[in-house]
Amino acid sequence: MSRILVVDDEPYLADLVATALRYEGFETETAGTGAAAVSLAESFRPDLVVLDVMLPDVPGTEVCRRIRAAGSEVPVVFLTARDATEDKIGGLAAGGDDYVTKPFSLEELIARIRAVLRRTRRAGPETGRLAFAGLVIDEDAYEVRRDDRRIDLTPTEFKLLRFLTANAGRLVSKRQILDHVWEYDFGGNDGVVQTYISYLRRKVDSCGPPLIHTVPRVGYVLRLPRED
Repeated sequence: MSRILVVDDEPYLADLVATALRYEGFETETAGTGAAAVSLAESFRPDLVVLDVMLPDVPGTEVCRRIRAAGSEVPVVFLTARDATEDKIGGLAAGGDDYVTKPFSLEELIARIRAVLRRTRRAGPETGRLAFAGLVIDEDAYEVRRDDRRIDLTPTEFKLLRFLTANAGRLVSKRQILDHVWEYDFGGNDGVVQTYISYLRRKVDSCGPPLIHTVPRVGYVLRLPRED
């Protein structure tokens, strides 16, 4: 049974979401403030956090950063009343794995939660070890190294890098990335892929020659730099 922490300062909404999740077979806890969320993230040890962006004490994005700073890589689904792309990207940049815009249907939220859990779990036939040009992905240890230097990634970054590495030398489109990494229709928001590619480049390509390359208007490929 997966554990879900629901964080929202509207008690009715938090209880409604928690009740719907319990009906679907999840174990749930609720919090109404950022401070309570950070504390429960440590004591309850959830498998996923549903986190409202607007909280009375600190923003949800800051709560996410504090959870990450405490060493937890628990996936986070943001709830936001803001529909602007920059606000959504800001949530992802803070370490979130997805977002749902208010008002939302419970069916949509539960579908998003299941999709995030599927792509962040480290089990099943995909576990193993991938390597390319000094880059090693150990799925059993949930660890990435390049030339023996450890690279810390969020769950979504990990799965994106795994997909690129599994297809090393092969061009993959943004749509293929969305289908394999996010696992549901992301509304055609290719900008999210571009944002996460930039996150990976900062972490992976800072350790050596660039491996992640853009093919304009087509997609991305993991390969060694070409010598001119």
